[in-house]
Amino acid sequence: MVLDIKVKLQGLWLRLLRLGATEDPLSSFEYGTILALIESDAEGIGGSGFVECIREHIHSGWQCRLTDEQFIAVKELLKTAITLASSRDDVSTIRDALEVSAEMYRKDPNNVQDYVQRHLLSLSVWEELRFWDGYFEYLMENCSNKSTNYVTLVTAQLIVMATHMAGLGLPDIDSWNMIEKIAERNNLGYKQLIKLRALLTHLQQLRVGYWGVPIGKGQPLPSYSMASPRALDISDESEQPAEASVLGRSWVHSMFSRDRSLRASSFNRASDTKAGATAGKTDLAAAQKKTQTNMRILRGHTAAITALHCVTRKEVWDLVGDREDAGFFISGSTDCTVKVWDPSLRGSELRATLRGHTRTVRAISSDRGKIVSGGDDQSVIVWDKQAFKLLEELKGHDAPVTSVRMLSGERVLTASHDGTVKMWDVRTDTCVATVGRCQSAVLCMEYDDSTGILAAAGRDVLAHVWDIRSSKQMFKLQGHTKWIRSMRMTGETIITGSDDWTARVWSLTRGTCDAVLACHAGPILCVEYSPSDKGIITGSSDGLIRFWENEGGIKCVKNLTLHSASVLSISAGDHWLGIGAADNSMSLFHRPQERFGSFSNAGSKVAGWQLYRTPQKTSAVVRCIASDLDRKRICSGGRNGLLRLWDATTSI
Repeated sequence: MVLDIKVKLQGLWLRLLRLGATEDPLSSFEYGTILALIESDAEGIGGSGFVECIREHIHSGWQCRLTDEQFIAVKELLKTAITLASSRDDVSTIRDALEVSAEMYRKDPNNVQDYVQRHLLSLSVWEELRFWDGYFEYLMENCSNKSTNYVTLVTAQLIVMATHMAGLGLPDIDSWNMIEKIAERNNLGYKQLIKLRALLTHLQQLRVGYWGVPIGKGQPLPSYSMASPRALDISDESEQPAEASVLGRSWVHSMFSRDRSLRASSFNRASDTKAGATAGKTDLAAAQKKTQTNMRILRGHTAAITALHCVTRKEVWDLVGDREDAGFFISGSTDCTVKVWDPSLRGSELRATLRGHTRTVRAISSDRGKIVSGGDDQSVIVWDKQAFKLLEELKGHDAPVTSVRMLSGERVLTASHDGTVKMWDVRTDTCVATVGRCQSAVLCMEYDDSTGILAAAGRDVLAHVWDIRSSKQMFKLQGHTKWIRSMRMTGETIITGSDDWTARVWSLTRGTCDAVLACHAGPILCVEYSPSDKGIITGSSDGLIRFWENEGGIKCVKNLTLHSASVLSISAGDHWLGIGAADNSMSLFHRPQERFGSFSNAGSKVAGWQLYRTPQKTSAVVRCIASDLDRKRICSGGRNGLLRLWDATTSI
């Protein structure tokens, strides 16, 4: 049976690497099956068997290069394997995963190799001295030339460890403290310690010079809208070296002093800095514990949540005021159902279950009286929001429906993998017109009902803009080199986010690209425009949230690492900002209201967002997020079929 699992994993791994450029590995059968085997620890070898498959493939002569899509899939699979191996104390699997992650890479836009290992920093196992002690012993036992001088042998293994630590992006101080302790236990002299310290500092400076300091692990460096993720030929004299590098130089200088007390104080400074960092982490944990807020689990779906929509006040407001359904959440799933949830009914939130689709539901929208949903069955269904009954089934697309939008005047806009954008008249149950055509699947769509401007983008790497009132295409915006996954249109500006690691800002009046926002290290999955400060916020699969200011040129003014997985959703209001990520973490930001005559306008406006609250994270893989900023609620839909509703206004 164990052999069967290994053979199955090997076959799935090879098929995952053969997926075409137009196929999404994260949605593939191969990825889902490998992930299930890892999570279930099939026959006790789920994670270890997967890592062993990669190792054997490397030894067979594989060049280890991945496409961008394969890179994301392999990164997530390795994270899951390492996390589960840590929980069962499987050190050998963690060690093997560390080594294979240092081999696999992709080429970034500057044609520089970006290794999988760099994206595993968020895992806590790397901060444990116990793991590195065991890894050092493993390297010593498996050294090919044990006849070498003992000091040289120890130094060589510590260099291997230092290389992995730098590859992960561990903070310089943490890396040096662990290497120093292991070196002292093995009686390494000052000369070797000096060489190791110099090597580690050099490796860290090389990494920081290209990728920058990992946010939350070191001092943030200013980032600007330059080539992704940091151009090699750019040097900024205003950037200061990492604090650890200064510590490293002072430590080396102290080694040449005859004053032993000076040398001792150097070691003490390192340990004091480490203690301070530990204390800081303790304070942060205490603060997070203090701000835990009310979390509800909504059960009803029997399979993964694939679509989630919040009924906003803007959608349903009328002259009477707020309607009852403002603040409802509507979810769609692979169980082919659409469910309506009322958060105000604590304990019995499920209001209705709508059945009519025959395959996975992918998109949901609503207005004052209707709900519209689209799915993989190529159909668009319109539901009565009051009676929760099926009104119309709109047929006309030849591929799965990816986006739906309710418009004024009983009209519906839909986009599909068949490359078309269609407008429907709900009253007559007919397609009024195919208002837009793309060369490949449409993944995102925006429409301004006041101007009649429609924008759509997807796998053909172009952003298409039409004026549907005059039935003319205005622009084909060219610039991205990979799939466009996210889009936001505001006034005369369109913002797009792409798998090429960049976001672009386009002018609708000129049809030109005004700026390239290129400081992420992964596909940009969501973009948002902040109306209160006219800033831009981007979220990526690298887990970073970047705030961009548009005053005298667009530049990044704030970077945040609150999430350890892909940022899936960013929703901005006048004073509130909701963010959700695939690791089932959420965060709510607040912008204090400016008072007349105050000095709150001083400095960067975009950087003025302040973290309000973030709930305790639980282990789950999230597929979609929706935010109700009016009521300060964020809801996430998981692969396990559960909805997690967070009410940030109610403390536990």
